[in-house]
Amino acid sequence: MQVILLERVAKLGQMGDVVSVKDGYARNFLLPQEKALRASQANIKAFEAQKAQLEARNLETKKEAEALAATLDGQKFVVIRSASDAGALYGSVTPRDAADAATENGFTVDRKQVALKAPIKELGLHELHVILHPEVEATIILNVARSTEEAELQAEGKSIQELAAEAEAQAEFEIAELFDDIGSAASDDDDLAEAVEAEAEEE
Repeated sequence: MQVILLERVAKLGQMGDVVSVKDGYARNFLLPQEKALRASQANIKAFEAQKAQLEARNLETKKEAEALAATLDGQKFVVIRSASDAGALYGSVTPRDAADAATENGFTVDRKQVALKAPIKELGLHELHVILHPEVEATIILNVARSTEEAELQAEGKSIQELAAEAEAQAEFEIAELFDDIGSAASDDDDLAEAVEAEAEEE
């Protein structure tokens, strides 16, 4: 199907371009989202008549998007989720979760604007792109952790594997110390037993 683009569409073209697309893509996405019109003679004429207005509106929304991108770009948001000791999530983090985290922190972000190739399924820091306008995007970091304390440690650059290794090393150290204490207590008992035996022999 031939369509005329009403805004820039990634990998397709700029506003005003007449492009060929698959019928399903046009019917299910471009036309209902008002990103394009069927490229009939009447629609092309109508577009030419409205082109100045569309370009002005596009410029205005682009400026608004750029202003939001300036404050949103580089922001870090914490998402708390349950996960295994190895860091695998029970479930996944979706574009909706990312949008909700941004919104909770005072940014207006819709889940449809969050570009996520695949759902996030493990703890850690994840970089996502937010498409604010066909020509403007911002990058945010999602810090997915099991607790706010863990999120703070991850923000300092420690991975869940390092944290787990540290916790294991600490546990092993505590166990070793416990055995040392038991060992020294046992040797104290031995010394006491020897002293008692020595006294008994002297008598």
